[in-house]
Amino acid sequence: AVSVAPFAWLANKYDDDLAMIWIDSHPDVDTPDTGYDGYHAMAVTALVGKGDAEVLAHLPAHFDPARVAWAGLHEWEPDCAPHVTGWGVTAFGPDDLRENSDALLDWFKGTGASRLAIHFDVDTIDAREVAFGLGRVPGGLSAGEVHRLITDLGRAADVVGLTVAEFYPRELLALGAVLAGLPLVSGAE
Repeated sequence: AVSVAPFAWLANKYDDDLAMIWIDSHPDVDTPDTGYDGYHAMAVTALVGKGDAEVLAHLPAHFDPARVAWAGLHEWEPDCAPHVTGWGVTAFGPDDLRENSDALLDWFKGTGASRLAIHFDVDTIDAREVAFGLGRVPGGLSAGEVHRLITDLGRAADVVGLTVAEFYPRELLALGAVLAGLPLVSGAE
């Protein structure tokens, strides 16, 4: 959801000269009518002008779904599948992007936009390599593939927005629990 306000502002500022790429394992197209009720899973819903009318009333603009693409998409709840297939957002799974970024770059060129807003959800990186995200999602892109993808997009477009979402510092939280109450760490006098 960190991307909703700034990307809606950018959509208002740049109108048809802005496309959005949502790098994520999940589509984030849930609605109040689907089973998952976390707003962070409704971010793309809001950005394409769907979903809760009260939320949409606060956004200055939204994206035409034809100028929105998912990159790395490969996991979603069954009740939001009609949104994935029916809203007109283009989807690229991990296998579409493993060797190169060509398919996504061709899609971007086809939008006619020169500017790009990129949302990067860290759960796109295959959890078998490193589990950055809230969930452990296997089968995603490698860290190197994501880096290459964003670098290639930066060469092809004027990137005017880049957000990074859902980092969850498991090791730091676990270390905090191990160190809690130790001398010189707990803050005790």
